[in-house]
Amino acid sequence: MSTKARAVWTVTALVQAVLGAAILVVLVLAWQLFAMPWWGWLAYGAVAAGYVAAMPAFRYRVHRWESTEEAVYTQTGWLTRERRIAPMSRVQTVDLEQGPLSRLLGLAAVTVTTASAAGPVKIEGLDFTVAERLVDELTRRTSAVAGDAT
Repeated sequence: MSTKARAVWTVTALVQAVLGAAILVVLVLAWQLFAMPWWGWLAYGAVAAGYVAAMPAFRYRVHRWESTEEAVYTQTGWLTRERRIAPMSRVQTVDLEQGPLSRLLGLAAVTVTTASAAGPVKIEGLDFTVAERLVDELTRRTSAVAGDAT
């Protein structure tokens, strides 16, 4: 993982916190579904600030990936952890993605689609050059493995 991935996750957390506050404001002012006391706003602000401060750091500590001749291994999460293994014989496609913020910071994500019901394996927060190299490497490895990836 690139250390710049923390910046992307921090911005994402800030956007989520602001959207959450906007939804609360709309509910309170427009529809008057409930009255929000001052301490409720303070509590929301404290929880949102804690989320923005803690989530990127925890996520950075947990996110790992490795690619070998046999498989792609990932570990993701921050509250819960998920470990995934995608054997090369099951890989169907390898994609490189860049959102606007990631492009600005020189980051990319690699998505490895397999014949698994669990869905694709995604490696986020990679430096663009590392992601390009990984895509080339995985493409080479999967084409060398016999089978139909099903």
